Amino acid sequence: MVSVRLGTRATLRIGAPRFGGNSPSDRAVQKARLLTAIEPLKRGLVASEEEQDEVDSLARSVERLNPTARPLTSDLINGQWKLVYTTSESILGKRKNKLLQPRGPIFQTLDAISGRARNQETSPLFNGVDAELTPDGTSNVKVQFKTFWIFGLIPIKAPETARGELEITYLDGDMRICRGDKGNLFVLLMEDSSVRLNRKEGKGSDGGDVEQ
Repeated sequence: MVSVRLGTRATLRIGAPRFGGNSPSDRAVQKARLLTAIEPLKRGLVASEEEQDEVDSLARSVERLNPTARPLTSDLINGQWKLVYTTSESILGKRKNKLLQPRGPIFQTLDAISGRARNQETSPLFNGVDAELTPDGTSNVKVQFKTFWIFGLIPIKAPETARGELEITYLDGDMRICRGDKGNLFVLLMEDSSVRLNRKEGKGSDGGDVEQ
Protein backbone atom coordinates (compact mmCIF):
# COMPACT_ATOMS: atom_id res chain seq x y z
CA MET A 1 0.00 0.00 0.00
CA VAL A 2 1.24 3.48 -0.87
CA SER A 3 0.61 6.64 1.15
CA VAL A 4 1.08 9.79 -0.95
CA ARG A 5 0.55 13.43 -0.01
CA LEU A 6 -0.87 15.60 -2.79
CA GLY A 7 1.91 17.45 -4.59
CA THR A 8 4.55 15.10 -3.29
CA ARG A 9 6.25 12.22 -4.98
CA ALA A 10 6.84 9.24 -2.75
CA THR A 11 9.23 6.48 -3.72
CA LEU A 12 8.75 3.24 -1.85
CA ARG A 13 11.55 0.80 -2.56
CA ILE A 14 13.94 -1.54 -0.79
CA GLY A 15 16.16 -4.39 -1.90
CA ALA A 16 14.49 -7.55 -3.14
CA PRO A 17 14.05 -10.28 -0.51
CA ARG A 18 15.21 -13.84 -0.83
CA PHE A 19 12.59 -16.38 -1.82
CA GLY A 20 11.92 -20.08 -2.10
CA GLY A 21 13.63 -23.06 -0.51
CA ASN A 22 11.50 -23.02 2.65
CA SER A 23 8.69 -25.27 3.80
CA PRO A 24 5.09 -24.13 4.24
CA SER A 25 5.33 -25.08 7.92
CA ASP A 26 8.30 -22.74 8.42
CA ARG A 27 6.35 -19.90 6.84
CA ALA A 28 3.25 -20.68 8.90
CA VAL A 29 5.21 -20.47 12.15
CA GLN A 30 6.81 -17.13 11.29
CA LYS A 31 3.55 -15.65 10.00
CA ALA A 32 1.75 -16.70 13.17
CA ARG A 33 4.40 -14.99 15.30
CA LEU A 34 4.03 -11.81 13.26
CA LEU A 35 0.24 -11.78 13.46
CA THR A 36 0.30 -12.46 17.20
CA ALA A 37 2.50 -9.40 17.71
CA ILE A 38 0.27 -7.27 15.46
CA GLU A 39 -3.09 -8.27 16.94
CA PRO A 40 -3.26 -5.86 19.92
CA LEU A 41 -1.78 -2.86 18.08
CA LYS A 42 -4.90 -1.55 16.26
CA ARG A 43 -3.22 -1.68 12.84
CA GLY A 44 -0.18 0.03 14.41
CA LEU A 45 -2.04 3.04 15.79
CA VAL A 46 -1.09 2.29 19.41
CA ALA A 47 2.30 0.66 18.74
CA SER A 48 5.23 1.97 20.76
CA GLU A 49 8.68 2.29 19.19
CA GLU A 50 9.70 -0.97 20.87
CA GLU A 51 6.63 -2.73 19.50
CA GLN A 52 7.30 -1.30 16.03
CA ASP A 53 10.84 -2.67 16.20
CA GLU A 54 9.56 -6.08 17.26
CA VAL A 55 7.02 -6.21 14.42
CA ASP A 56 9.66 -5.07 11.94
CA SER A 57 12.00 -7.87 13.03
CA LEU A 58 9.24 -10.47 12.81
CA ALA A 59 8.22 -9.19 9.37
CA ARG A 60 11.79 -9.58 8.14
CA SER A 61 11.76 -13.18 9.34
CA VAL A 62 8.68 -13.76 7.17
CA GLU A 63 10.16 -11.89 4.19
CA ARG A 64 13.22 -14.14 4.22
CA LEU A 65 10.86 -17.04 3.49
CA ASN A 66 9.10 -15.36 0.55
CA PRO A 67 7.88 -18.20 -1.72
CA THR A 68 6.90 -16.00 -4.68
CA ALA A 69 9.80 -14.93 -6.89
CA ARG A 70 7.73 -12.73 -9.22
CA PRO A 71 4.80 -11.35 -7.22
CA LEU A 72 3.61 -8.95 -9.91
CA THR A 73 3.01 -11.79 -12.37
CA SER A 74 1.45 -14.12 -9.81
CA ASP A 75 -2.32 -14.49 -9.65
CA LEU A 76 -1.92 -14.54 -5.86
CA ILE A 77 -1.68 -10.75 -5.90
CA ASN A 78 -5.22 -10.27 -7.24
CA GLY A 79 -8.17 -9.72 -4.94
CA GLN A 80 -9.24 -7.68 -1.95
CA TRP A 81 -6.68 -7.35 0.84
CA LYS A 82 -7.24 -6.09 4.37
CA LEU A 83 -4.60 -3.90 6.01
CA VAL A 84 -3.73 -5.32 9.43
CA TYR A 85 -0.62 -3.27 10.23
CA THR A 86 1.28 -0.24 9.02
CA THR A 87 3.71 2.35 10.33
CA SER A 88 2.31 5.00 7.97
CA GLU A 89 1.01 7.85 10.13
CA SER A 90 -1.10 9.26 7.29
CA ILE A 91 -2.95 5.99 6.73
CA LEU A 92 -3.46 5.50 10.46
CA GLY A 93 -4.65 9.10 10.75
CA LYS A 94 -2.42 9.78 13.74
CA ARG A 95 -2.62 13.53 13.20
CA LYS A 96 -6.39 13.56 12.85
CA ASN A 97 -8.98 14.08 15.54
CA LYS A 98 -9.72 10.68 17.06
CA LEU A 99 -13.29 10.89 15.80
CA LEU A 100 -11.98 11.07 12.21
CA GLN A 101 -9.40 8.30 12.46
CA PRO A 102 -10.22 5.12 10.51
CA ARG A 103 -11.95 2.68 12.84
CA GLY A 104 -13.35 0.11 10.47
CA PRO A 105 -11.36 -2.16 8.14
CA ILE A 106 -9.13 -0.64 5.46
CA PHE A 107 -9.07 -2.57 2.19
CA GLN A 108 -6.89 -2.57 -0.90
CA THR A 109 -8.11 -4.27 -4.05
CA LEU A 110 -5.48 -5.18 -6.65
CA ASP A 111 -6.28 -6.30 -10.19
CA ALA A 112 -3.15 -7.00 -12.21
CA ILE A 113 -5.20 -7.90 -15.28
CA SER A 114 -6.72 -4.43 -15.58
CA GLY A 115 -3.67 -2.73 -14.04
CA ARG A 116 -5.74 -1.05 -11.36
CA ALA A 117 -5.89 -0.70 -7.61
CA ARG A 118 -8.30 0.75 -5.09
CA ASN A 119 -7.65 1.74 -1.47
CA GLN A 120 -10.87 1.96 0.54
CA GLU A 121 -11.45 3.06 4.12
CA THR A 122 -14.66 2.11 5.87
CA SER A 123 -16.07 3.86 8.95
CA PRO A 124 -16.27 6.67 9.73
CA LEU A 125 -15.45 8.52 6.48
CA PHE A 126 -15.38 5.85 3.74
CA ASN A 127 -12.69 7.72 1.80
CA GLY A 128 -10.93 5.96 -1.05
CA VAL A 129 -8.55 6.32 -3.96
CA ASP A 130 -8.30 4.68 -7.39
CA ALA A 131 -4.93 4.13 -9.04
CA GLU A 132 -3.31 2.73 -12.17
CA LEU A 133 -0.46 0.23 -11.78
CA THR A 134 2.60 -0.14 -14.01
CA PRO A 135 5.02 -2.99 -13.22
CA ASP A 136 8.67 -1.98 -12.89
CA GLY A 137 10.53 -5.26 -12.61
CA THR A 138 9.32 -8.37 -10.82
CA SER A 139 8.42 -6.88 -7.44
CA ASN A 140 8.27 -3.09 -7.92
CA VAL A 141 5.20 -1.32 -9.25
CA LYS A 142 4.67 2.30 -10.23
CA VAL A 143 1.44 3.75 -8.90
CA GLN A 144 -0.36 6.68 -10.50
CA PHE A 145 -3.27 7.87 -8.40
CA LYS A 146 -6.23 8.88 -10.55
CA THR A 147 -9.24 9.70 -8.38
CA PHE A 148 -9.72 10.42 -4.70
CA TRP A 149 -13.16 9.64 -3.26
CA ILE A 150 -14.48 11.69 -0.33
CA PHE A 151 -17.07 9.81 1.75
CA GLY A 152 -17.03 7.25 -1.07
CA LEU A 153 -19.25 9.60 -3.11
CA ILE A 154 -17.42 12.76 -4.16
CA PRO A 155 -14.70 12.26 -6.82
CA ILE A 156 -11.65 14.51 -6.90
CA LYS A 157 -9.22 14.15 -9.78
CA ALA A 158 -5.72 13.40 -8.54
CA PRO A 159 -2.87 15.58 -9.85
CA GLU A 160 -0.08 14.08 -11.94
CA THR A 161 2.24 14.46 -8.95
CA ALA A 162 0.13 12.01 -6.92
CA ARG A 163 2.20 8.96 -7.72
CA GLY A 164 4.60 6.56 -6.07
CA GLU A 165 6.36 3.22 -6.29
CA LEU A 166 5.75 0.15 -4.18
CA GLU A 167 7.79 -3.00 -3.65
CA ILE A 168 6.19 -6.26 -2.60
CA THR A 169 8.57 -8.09 -0.28
CA TYR A 170 6.41 -11.10 0.59
CA LEU A 171 3.46 -12.75 -1.13
CA ASP A 172 1.56 -15.97 -0.68
CA GLY A 173 -2.09 -16.96 -0.78
CA ASP A 174 -3.08 -15.16 2.41
CA MET A 175 -0.39 -12.57 3.29
CA ARG A 176 1.33 -9.69 1.53
CA ILE A 177 4.08 -7.50 2.97
CA CYS A 178 5.30 -4.25 1.42
CA ARG A 179 7.97 -1.75 2.51
CA GLY A 180 8.85 1.84 1.75
CA ASP A 181 12.07 3.81 1.62
CA LYS A 182 10.77 6.08 4.40
CA GLY A 183 10.70 3.12 6.74
CA ASN A 184 6.98 2.36 6.44
CA LEU A 185 5.89 -1.25 6.72
CA PHE A 186 2.58 -2.63 5.42
CA VAL A 187 1.14 -6.04 6.30
CA LEU A 188 -2.06 -7.17 4.58
CA LEU A 189 -4.17 -10.33 4.68
CA MET A 190 -6.25 -11.67 1.82
CA GLU A 191 -9.93 -10.92 2.37
CA ASP A 192 -11.48 -12.15 -0.91
CA SER A 193 -9.39 -13.47 -3.80
CA SER A 194 -12.36 -13.40 -6.20
CA VAL A 195 -12.76 -9.60 -6.21
CA ARG A 196 -11.74 -7.83 -9.41
CA LEU A 197 -12.04 -4.24 -10.62
CA ASN A 198 -14.10 -3.44 -13.72
CA ARG A 199 -12.43 -1.64 -16.60
CA LYS A 200 -15.33 0.76 -17.13
CA GLU A 201 -15.20 4.25 -15.63
CA GLY A 202 -18.60 4.33 -13.91
CA LYS A 203 -18.60 4.29 -10.10
CA GLY A 204 -21.19 3.19 -7.62
CA SER A 205 -22.37 4.95 -4.49
CA ASP A 206 -19.46 3.46 -2.57
CA GLY A 207 -16.98 5.06 -4.94
CA GLY A 208 -16.24 1.76 -6.61
CA ASP A 209 -17.10 -0.66 -9.37
CA VAL A 210 -15.89 -3.82 -7.72
CA GLU A 211 -16.90 -7.15 -9.21
CA GLN A 212 -17.43 -10.17 -6.98
